[in-house]
Amino acid sequence: MEDKIKEVMLSVFGVEISEIDDNTSSDTLEVWDSLRHMNLIVALEEEFGIEFNDEEIIEMTDYKLIKAIIQEKKC
Repeated sequence: MEDKIKEVMLSVFGVEISEIDDNTSSDTLEVWDSLRHMNLIVALEEEFGIEFNDEEIIEMTDYKLIKAIIQEKKC
């Protein structure tokens, strides 16, 4: 699952895999703006076959939270 999340993030943000880790967030990744955030949400929903609610979308501002929310939804 982590590899899939990273692949989606690489696709949306156009960064190197080395730039994606547990510390990656909208504060540390310069290209992570509001438009790319929404592109990320849509891409993750498509990849995992899930739908996020508004609160989750707002919370998903770093890699660790994204992992946690997806894990919770997939259980």
